Amino acid sequence: MELIPIFFLMAILLTATIHDIRYQKIPNLLTFTSMGASLFYFSYLNGMSGFLFSLEGIFLGVAVMLLPFIMGGMGAGDAKLMGAVGGILGPKGVFLAFLFTGLVGGLYAVVLLIHSGDLSASLRRYWLILKTFLLSRKFTYFPPSEEVKKLRLRYGISISLGSLFSIVLRNIINNYFV
Repeated sequence: MELIPIFFLMAILLTATIHDIRYQKIPNLLTFTSMGASLFYFSYLNGMSGFLFSLEGIFLGVAVMLLPFIMGGMGAGDAKLMGAVGGILGPKGVFLAFLFTGLVGGLYAVVLLIHSGDLSASLRRYWLILKTFLLSRKFTYFPPSEEVKKLRLRYGISISLGSLFSIVLRNIINNYFV
């Protein structure tokens, strides 16, 4: 992949991460401007195929984050940020970024639970859910404690790191194995 879109994406991710840490919000100005700029850039370079590459990436990026957003697991800014990532990386690239984002987000959540001292309580809760399901064959949800509910993931950090890991991995594979 060309360096200009990668540097542009790195600037977007850095800005989003800083905003997410400081304000727990990723600004619309950043995400929508990034989406528009990626559509323009790839259209200029490759015409209609570039436009579709970027548009498909935007839609897939938002789509993969839509269910977690609807369920309240993250904010709309996170979904729009993944759309901005998709506008630059395209549909295949944003899917790989999404997978790495999930891995980073899971590790981030575990570290946050360890730091807060709530990991053992969370593991006991999930074990109880699993045990209840195995014994009764009915899914019973046991809500987390108030302390765990207060923990806030800044998912923009996970999106940024997951996207960067996916770019590095793609470049390693493309340069050394293809």
